Amino acid sequence: MAILVTNDDGIDSQGIQILAETLKALGRVYVVAPDKECSAMAHSLSLHRPLKVDEVRQDYFAVDGTPADCVNLAVCSLLSKRPNLIVSGINKGGNLGEDITYSGTVSAAFEGAFYGIPSFAISLVSKDDFKFKPAASFALRVARFILKNGLPKDTFLNINVPNLNEDGVKSYRITKQGRRIYGDAVVEEVDPIGQKYYWIRGHRSFESMEGTDFEAISNHHVSITPLHLDLTDYSSFEEMGKWKF
Repeated sequence: MAILVTNDDGIDSQGIQILAETLKALGRVYVVAPDKECSAMAHSLSLHRPLKVDEVRQDYFAVDGTPADCVNLAVCSLLSKRPNLIVSGINKGGNLGEDITYSGTVSAAFEGAFYGIPSFAISLVSKDDFKFKPAASFALRVARFILKNGLPKDTFLNINVPNLNEDGVKSYRITKQGRRIYGDAVVEEVDPIGQKYYWIRGHRSFESMEGTDFEAISNHHVSITPLHLDLTDYSSFEEMGKWKF
């Protein structure tokens, strides 16, 4: 088996190192990841400049591009054979609710699904003191299952793991994407010479809805959200069919 591992935290991140070592139990692991942190890059591709690749050691490649670039290069050029599985992570921080639209981690799995390769993203829901080993162990379980059974057509997985020791994690839940509640999303400040500058951040909580990724994590369950390549909102067809422009 050939397994491609990538992320958006960069090739030197502890999360990707532990993930790659753990997945070696299943086959040959190739790491193709950004040479620096690329968080919130979403699904961007570097189309207006050449990409540089550095093989830092055998089967480990650092790319001066985005997570989607890494998957694209790996599948189309760098690897001698098409990977059987693509795993993106372990991300330092959760990718819940609307995060999936911004996340480079999730977008790398999305890119893998474009190529028809079973793919999943895995993230650790914390801001510090990351407990990567339980998340890596769960990734191994999921990877073993997918390699044996596959995934539904055009579907990839977004997995979030609570930042707890192994005995603190309560199994898993198949979840839907939750919704965030945003406070002030932009903070305005002034530098020492009087120039205004802005931080995009703000307070965020989440809507209390049953069956969501947020609910699972708040109850110490692993969240597994199946995502689909087709973003069409089929439920709106009937209503929109009545529109007259």
